[in-house]
Amino acid sequence: MQAPQVQGNVLAQLEGSLVVSCQAEPGMPLDAPEHIAAMAHSVVIGGASGVRIEGAANIAAVRRRIDLPVIGLIKIRRDDTEIYITPTLADVAKIIDAGADIVALDATNRPRPADLKAMFDTIAARGRLSMGDVSTLDEGKRAIDAGASVISTTMAGYTDYSTEQRGPAFDLMEEFAHAGLPFVAEGRIWSPQEAVRCFELGARFIVVGGAITRPDAITRRFAGEVAAWNARPQLKRNPT
Repeated sequence: MQAPQVQGNVLAQLEGSLVVSCQAEPGMPLDAPEHIAAMAHSVVIGGASGVRIEGAANIAAVRRRIDLPVIGLIKIRRDDTEIYITPTLADVAKIIDAGADIVALDATNRPRPADLKAMFDTIAARGRLSMGDVSTLDEGKRAIDAGASVISTTMAGYTDYSTEQRGPAFDLMEEFAHAGLPFVAEGRIWSPQEAVRCFELGARFIVVGGAITRPDAITRRFAGEVAAWNARPQLKRNPT
């Protein structure tokens, strides 16, 4: 399946906008292509300029439902590598055939089953753009040098050598901006205020996932605060 014709440059179309990651953990109630497609349609109605989708079947279902840019990836755990976001050229082909406009892949410095430049070259040869998910400034530079169309902060805090993150990777965004690297902000963006801060630091666009499309995670945050409040009886007021 070929992606529909998107007017103008896809990155220019996404500039300064919100992209929503519509994914579901395996085994969760929303883990089905029809649910992911409905979720994608819903966030587009809400104002998202594009979506980030995992899995070829999900990408194809979303592609049939919306005509805005789709960032596609495949997550697969392998025994021979820590790379699990689009690790192989075969995965790249599946993502493109499913209809994605941008192919996202893990571009960290960890040992990988496919050469990074070969992956970016293959994506470009198929007429698609690429997003290198990285965790450090060095990885960002390496990904751009290898041919990535844009890099993202997705992996910050998820490699054993990157700084642990409690919220968005603002420090890494500043480093990217100072180095003049085109970057996307993704990961642990929980509030509109944090989203705006990403743009202030130079993000071309932002990708928000769990704060919008993970009802289990959103509910868990609220439930945790409620449980913490109930554990402090001194704060409770007697009913009047």
